[in-house]
Amino acid sequence: MRNTQATQLLFDQSHPGRRGTTFPASDVPERALDELIPAAQRAESLPELPEVTEPAVIRHYVNLSTLNMSVDTHFYPLGSCTMKYNPKRHERLAALPGLVDLHPYATAESSQGMLQMLFETQEMLAEIAGLPAVSLQPAAGAQGELTALLVAAAYFRDRGEKRTKVLFPDSAHGTNPASANIAGFECVQLPSTDNGFVDLDLLKEQLDDQTAVFMITNPNTLGMFEREIGTIAEMVHAAGGLVYIDGANMNAILGITRPGDFGGDMMHYNVHKTFTGPHGAGGPGSGPIAVRDFLAEYLPGPVVAKSDTGEFQLEQPAKSIGRVRSFFGNVGILLRGYCYLRTLGAQGLREVSENAVLNANYLLAKLKGVLPVPQGDRCMHEFVATAKTLATEKGITAMDIAKRLLDYGFHAPTVYFPMVVPEAVMVEPTETESKETLDAFAAAILAISEEDADYVHAAPHTTPVRRPDDVKAARQPNLRWTPTCE
Repeated sequence: MRNTQATQLLFDQSHPGRRGTTFPASDVPERALDELIPAAQRAESLPELPEVTEPAVIRHYVNLSTLNMSVDTHFYPLGSCTMKYNPKRHERLAALPGLVDLHPYATAESSQGMLQMLFETQEMLAEIAGLPAVSLQPAAGAQGELTALLVAAAYFRDRGEKRTKVLFPDSAHGTNPASANIAGFECVQLPSTDNGFVDLDLLKEQLDDQTAVFMITNPNTLGMFEREIGTIAEMVHAAGGLVYIDGANMNAILGITRPGDFGGDMMHYNVHKTFTGPHGAGGPGSGPIAVRDFLAEYLPGPVVAKSDTGEFQLEQPAKSIGRVRSFFGNVGILLRGYCYLRTLGAQGLREVSENAVLNANYLLAKLKGVLPVPQGDRCMHEFVATAKTLATEKGITAMDIAKRLLDYGFHAPTVYFPMVVPEAVMVEPTETESKETLDAFAAAILAISEEDADYVHAAPHTTPVRRPDDVKAARQPNLRWTPTCE
C-alpha cells in the first residue's frame, strides 16, 4: 500500500502556479521595492523551489517517514549505539511548556526549577560514575571525549608538565584518536591481545613521562570487560598519566561497577544512548563528562551549583577551559535523561544492565553456530561475531547479511567494526527487547545463512533504494537537485 507517487521528488511533482497558500490582494498602499529592500541586497532571480500544494507536501514527507526504520517501528541491534526504546512518558515530561518555553537567557532567579533538575542530573551522573565533578555542556559523546582531553591538557599545563601522548587500544572507537588529535596530542595505538584485551607488555613499553592520557572503553568494543583494568590504571598513574573511560558502553555496568572505582579519572556519558534520548539520524546528542576532584576546576562552564541557602546558580570553575557549547548544552536530551534516572532509581538502573547483558548473551548463544564469536561464548551488553566462515564457504559477507536483514524487517547490526575482527557483525540488543523479538532476529539470520548466495548478494529486494555505491556516495555526494535536460 505504498504511495509511490507521493514519494517522488517534490521538484518532479512541481507545476507552475501551484501554491500551499493563496494570499488576498494587499489592502495597504504599495511601495517601491527599492524602498523596502535595496537592489544590492536582492537576488537576481527567484530561487528554484518546487511549486506544490500543501497536501502534496504533507503526503510527501509522511510517506517518506514510513520508509524509515526506528526504535518505535523495528528492532535496531546497532552495535555500540544502544538503540533502546525511548519511553514516551519522558518525551511528554520533557515537552512541558515550562521547560521547552524557558528562554536560554532567563535569569537564575526565574529558572530555579530547571536549574534544580540540571543540578540533580549532575549529582546522579557523578554518583553513577564514582567521579565527583560533572559538566553537562558537551553535546555528544565525541565532544565529551574532546572536552575531557582539553581538561587534561589544561591540568598538565597548569602543573608545568609537557605531556604529548595519548594511548589507546586498536579496538577503540575512531573518535578517540580523532579527539586526541584535535586536542593537540600525539596518538599512539596499541594492538590488543588475541583475546581482545589490552596488552599490558605493550602498554608498559609505551608509558613514559610524555604520556598524558590512556583512553579505554570498558566494557570494550568487543563487548568484554577489561579484566586487568585495575592494573592498567595503576600503571598509567605510576607514569603520571590520567585514565579516560569512554562511556559508550555504560549500559552494561550501571549500578554494578563505576569507572571511578576501577581507576578512571575522567569519562563521558552518552545520555542519548544510555539514558534513552532519541538519537536517530545522527542526533541530537548529549555527552556530559565526569572527572576527579582535582580536575573539577578545569571543567567547561558554567556548571550548576547550590548555595547554602538552597538556591541554584550558574558558576564558572576557577580555571575553566571555557564554554564548549552555546548556552547550557542540549538541555532537552538532559531532561529526558533526568526523567529516566528518576523513574528507574538505583535498583532499576542495575536491572537495566543485568537485562542488557542477559539479552546479548542469549542472542550470542542462538547465533554462534552460524556467526562465531572469536572472543568466546560470553559477553557483556554486546558481542562481535564474524561472518568470515560464511563468506569463505558460501560467499555471504557481513554486508550481505546486513542488507538482507532489511527484507526481514530488521535494522542491520553494525558491520566491519571493530576492524580487529574480520567480517565483523556487532550486535547490541539492549534490555528493552523481548525474547520473541530476539528469537525472530536469530531465525532471520539463520535463514539468510541458508539462502542462495546470489539472491542474498542482490538484497535488499523490498526497499526503494537497494545498494548504492557507498564509496562514491561518501566521496562524491549528490545532494542537490538539478533540472533534467529535455
